[in-house]
Amino acid sequence: MIRSVNRTGALLMALILSGCVVKQQQPAPVEPTQPTEPPVQPVPQPEPVPQPQPIPQPPKLKTINWDASVQPLVAQMLRAASAEPGSVLLVDRIKNSTNGALQSEKATDAIQNALNNNGKFTLVSTDQLNQAKQTLGLSPDDSLNSRSKAIGLARNVNAQYVLYSNAQGDVKTPTLQMQLMLVQTGEIIWSGNGVAQN
Repeated sequence: MIRSVNRTGALLMALILSGCVVKQQQPAPVEPTQPTEPPVQPVPQPEPVPQPQPIPQPPKLKTINWDASVQPLVAQMLRAASAEPGSVLLVDRIKNSTNGALQSEKATDAIQNALNNNGKFTLVSTDQLNQAKQTLGLSPDDSLNSRSKAIGLARNVNAQYVLYSNAQGDVKTPTLQMQLMLVQTGEIIWSGNGVAQN
């Protein structure tokens, strides 16, 4: 019962207080404003589209006539070599010791083409060479940068001779060096130099 009296009393107080009016404040006067025209912004002119710059031409690779470059060296080697007909010859990629990029694949192909059907040497096939390189843990594109590597590979394919080739100097007119080595001893039995022809 006491609770209901307390509630009733609280409710009565709330009703009394809500009936009391406090002096109301006047709202701030609103001054009417006239709308003004927004300042006219000049329409920005689109910037002219820049013309694409012409792409410069990449430098042209100086083409070397590899067939004409290696032919005289191969002919010298065939005349000088005292190999028995049918001897197995390993020809690997030409080593690039020039000051730039060289088309070593084309140079190697030219050497092999010059040696095809020469009557003196039987060339190790590309498949045999790649298989032997894989066996030795070398990449098929690996140029044998050392004579000892070349001789080790030649022994793996049972070749009696290795033709080690190197292009050096200026990439535009490289000097070609070829060495015919006896696999059994590592002896260089022929060496020749020539300048690549354009």
